[in-house]
Amino acid sequence: MKSITIKGSERENVGKKATKAVRDAGMVPCVIYGGNQPVHFTADERAFKELVYTPNAHTVVVELEGKKMDVILQDIQFHPVSDKILHIDFFQLNDDKEIVMEVPVKVVGKSPGVMAGGVLRLNQRRLKVKALPKNLPDFVEADITPLEMGNKLYVTKIKTDNFKLMHPDNTVVCQVRISRAAMKAAQEAAKAAKAGDKKKK
Repeated sequence: MKSITIKGSERENVGKKATKAVRDAGMVPCVIYGGNQPVHFTADERAFKELVYTPNAHTVVVELEGKKMDVILQDIQFHPVSDKILHIDFFQLNDDKEIVMEVPVKVVGKSPGVMAGGVLRLNQRRLKVKALPKNLPDFVEADITPLEMGNKLYVTKIKTDNFKLMHPDNTVVCQVRISRAAMKAAQEAAKAAKAGDKKKK
């Protein structure tokens, strides 16, 4: 999985006044969990652009005064009105421990159902995967090649290499729905066939 680097500064004072001052200065208060003790730090709000405002999934290298920590985004809080980032929680990665995170779904292949006029509906844009940090995929491939009109692609049909999908077996990733145009054409064809049968009689 691709990684981005965020440079920040550790902070000792984590009270409300200090946190407000941090935000007023255009910085974001953050915490890293998963280690021996939480690590509090701040970073420029602009540094999170590639991490937060993207459909892609990333691991993160947090760099604090030369010290580097591998983490993933765990939780983020936005201001209800301005949508500014208020706070971010990270979780420290351990090379030997599996973690769970959401990654985007990438549709591949050509569906006969779509080529025949059906509409592809993506039910799950992201899927939860469980893996060691080194095996985290950038995306999960959903191959729609077998899908005819009206078919569904279940999570059990997704190929998984060195990772597990954390969803029930009946989870639908995507499906090919019959479009209105295709349905109308089928109805008209059925009517025409019926009318032809009546004439023969």
